Amino acid sequence: MDEAKLRSLVSRLTVADKARLLTGADLWTLHPMPQIGLRSLVLSDGPNGVRGTAWDERDPSLLLPVASALAATWDRASARIMGELFGDEARRRGVHVVLAPTVNVHRSPFGGRHFENLSEDPLLIAEIGAEIVAGIQSRGVAATPKHYVANDSETERLSYDAVIDDQTLREVYLKPFERVIAKASPWALMAAYNSVNGHTMTENSVLVNDILKGEWAWDGMLVSDWFATRSVEAAALGGLDLAMPGPKSPWSDGKLATAVEQGKVSERVLDDKVLRVLRLAARVGAFADSKPGDGPSEQARPVIRVLAARGFVLLRNEVVGDAPLLPIDPKVAKVAVIGENATIPAVQGGGSSHVSPPHVVTPLDGLRAALPGTDVVYQRGVRHRRLLDVIPRAEITDPVGEGAGFRVEYLDGSGEVLDSELRGTDRLLWLGGLPSGAKSLRMRGKLQIDVGEHVFGVNGTGHFRVEISGREVLAADVTRADSVDDPMGDMLEPPEQRFNVMLVESDLDASGQAALTVEFSPQGSSGPVGVGIGHRASEWDHATELAAALAIARDADVAVVVVGTNDEVETEGRDRTSLDLPGAQDELIREVVAANPNTVVVVNAGSPVLMPWAADVPAVLWTWFGSQEYGDALADVLLGRLEPGGRLPTTFPAELADVPVPLPGVQPLDGELHYAEGTSVGYRAYEERGVAPAFHFGHGIGYTSWDYVEAVAEGEAVRVKLRNTGARAGREVVQVYRTDPLRLAGFAVAVAEAGAEVSVVVDVEPGGEFVVGRSVGDLRIGAAKSP
Repeated sequence: MDEAKLRSLVSRLTVADKARLLTGADLWTLHPMPQIGLRSLVLSDGPNGVRGTAWDERDPSLLLPVASALAATWDRASARIMGELFGDEARRRGVHVVLAPTVNVHRSPFGGRHFENLSEDPLLIAEIGAEIVAGIQSRGVAATPKHYVANDSETERLSYDAVIDDQTLREVYLKPFERVIAKASPWALMAAYNSVNGHTMTENSVLVNDILKGEWAWDGMLVSDWFATRSVEAAALGGLDLAMPGPKSPWSDGKLATAVEQGKVSERVLDDKVLRVLRLAARVGAFADSKPGDGPSEQARPVIRVLAARGFVLLRNEVVGDAPLLPIDPKVAKVAVIGENATIPAVQGGGSSHVSPPHVVTPLDGLRAALPGTDVVYQRGVRHRRLLDVIPRAEITDPVGEGAGFRVEYLDGSGEVLDSELRGTDRLLWLGGLPSGAKSLRMRGKLQIDVGEHVFGVNGTGHFRVEISGREVLAADVTRADSVDDPMGDMLEPPEQRFNVMLVESDLDASGQAALTVEFSPQGSSGPVGVGIGHRASEWDHATELAAALAIARDADVAVVVVGTNDEVETEGRDRTSLDLPGAQDELIREVVAANPNTVVVVNAGSPVLMPWAADVPAVLWTWFGSQEYGDALADVLLGRLEPGGRLPTTFPAELADVPVPLPGVQPLDGELHYAEGTSVGYRAYEERGVAPAFHFGHGIGYTSWDYVEAVAEGEAVRVKLRNTGARAGREVVQVYRTDPLRLAGFAVAVAEAGAEVSVVVDVEPGGEFVVGRSVGDLRIGAAKSP
C-alpha cells in the first residue's frame, strides 16, 4: 500500500479513532479499525521464540538458542536462518510484530539479561542483529529491535537514569541501533523503561525525534516497553508512537484525544504516529485476512540443532595421552554424566523471553541416544537451584481421567467452580491475571509417590492451602521478604514455602498414588499471576550425593560434568550479584577431575562465570542456554559429528577484580547510573588496562588448526588467505581489527577441508591499519595495503 493511500486512510479517522489506535486493546493486541479495513495487530514477546498472546505450555513454540549463543556463531547466514524461523513461527501463531531482537550491549557480565543480548561489541551486535531483522521481515512479520537505548541493567530498571557522555552514547550504545536501521530497516523499535541523561526513553525527544526519526530517517513505529509510558503530552511530543499494553495506559480512555483537542498535542503529531502504525500494518498484511498455521514444525528441529552446535565455544581441549580429549571416541565403553544441568538444563533465561517449547532434549538424553552401545551412567552430585524441582508431568494424573498433569479449577468468590482445564506441572503463569470472575484456583492431581518423608514447596504470592490424601498439610500466606515495584517481580522471583510430609501406606491408593490438592488465592486481583509446586523425596545429603558422583567418575572412561546457571540466576528484573557458579559446582568439578583426568566440563550458562578450575580441566566446552535441541546438539559436538563452531562474543574475566564494570556498576546511585567507564567496554577495557582475561573476545579453538597465510587491505575490504592445517574439515571465524585503538572492523566465516586453502573477503570501513587473527588475544598477521 503506497504512502498516498495510507495518508488517505489517516484522514478518514476521527481524532478519537486515531488516539484509540495508539494504545493497546489488551496485553498484546491493538484495536481494529474496520472503517478503514484494518484488523487487530498482534504483538508477541521474543527474542528466543515467539510465545504468542498466552504463557501456556499447551500451546508450545519453538525454542531457539539465546541471543549470545547466536552471536557466538559470528555467522550472518545463521542469524538470517534464525530470523526466518522467528518469522515462520510468528505467521503460524497469527503474530504480526515480534519483540526481538535485543540489541543492547554486554556492558557488564553482572547484567541480568546478558544472555538476551548479543555481544559487547557494537559491530558484532549490529551485523548479527540486522540479519535477524532481515530474516523475520522476509516472512512479512515486523521485527522490533530493543530496548532503545542504554537498557543495560535490571536494577531499578523502571526508573534509573543512564548518564552517558555523547561520544560513548554514539560509539557504543546508539551504534547497534543505527547500523541495524541502515542495513535492515526494521519496521518497529521498542523504547526502553530507563531514562537517558534526564529524560525517560518514552519522552526523549532528542534521542527519538532528533536522532532516530530525524538524523537516521527511520520510518517505523516506536512502541513502549510494557507499562513504560508515564505521561500523555510528554510521551506524545517525545516521539512515542504506541503505548502498550492496554486497555489502561496514560493515553487510553480519551486522554490523548483530549490533549489533541485542547491543542496540547498537535493533530499533525498525532497523524504521524497513526501513519507509522498503518505503515507497519500494511507491511505485515493486517489489512488482509490471514490464518494461523499448524503447530511447531518438526522440520525445524535439525536446523535448531545445528544452530545450537555452531554457537558452542570450545574454550580448552588439551592432549590427554596421545590426543586431545575431545571429540570423544564413539566406541567408548563407559561415560559418567554428572551434574544437575545434565537432567535439568538451562535452555533459556528468566523473564519475558520465556517460551514453552514442544520438548527439551537434556544432555543425558542426548548422550544416551547418541551412544546406544555405551554404558552412560548419571549422578546429580550437587544441587544449586533455589526452588524445589518441578514434579515430572508423568507422575501426576488428572483425577478426571483426561491424562497426565494438574486439573486446574477456577473458583469465584464463593468457591464455586467457574471452569476447569488440564495443565502441566511446571510453574503456571497468567500474564493478564486469572480468567474473568475467578478469585482463586485449585490444582488437583493423583501423585505417584513412595511412603516415607517428603519435602514439598509451593511458590507464588498469596494464600495456599495444601491437602495430601485428604489431610491438610499446609495453610499459609506466602509473601515476599522484600518490596518489589516491578510488575513482573512475583513472576520472575517467586517466594517459596517448604513443608515436610510423612506418607504412610494408608495415604496411597492401590496404584501407589496420593491425592494432592493445592488451593491458591493470589495476593493481587490484577496483573501477572504465577503458581507452582515442587518436590524432593527426602532431605538432601551433600556428602552422600557427591560421593556417588565421584564413584561413577572413577569407574568411567570419560566423565562429562554439566554445570551452569539457570533462569533463577540469569533473569529479567534482577541483576546478578555474583559471577560464581551457584552452589557447590566448583567443588564438584575439582573433585571429579581429581577422580578422573579424562574429564570434560560442559558449562550451560548464558553469561560469563568465573572458572577458577579451568587450567586444571583438560576440556571445557561453553554451550550457553542451548535451545530445545540442547542435548542432541551437545552429543553431536562431544562425539565430533559437528564442530563446536562458536567464538566468544564477549570477554570472560579471570578474576572478579578484572571486570571492567563490576558491582556496583550496574546498580544506580540515587536513581542515576553513571557510565563512567566511557567507551572502555569489554575487550577495549582489557586492552587499555593491559589485563589478560580468562578467555579473550573472539576466542574458540574448534577441532582443527589454521594457518593465516596472507592478508591484504583492498579499499573497503580485507582479503584473507588461510589454510586448514588440521586432520579434519572445519569452520573458522576470521576476525579483522583496526589498530590504535583496537576495534573490531569486520569478520567472516571460512570453511575448508583438511589441508585446503581458502580465501575470504572481510568488509571493513577504509582507512587505518588492520590486523587479522582468531581472537583479540590471537592476532596472527597484519593486513598489507594493496598496491
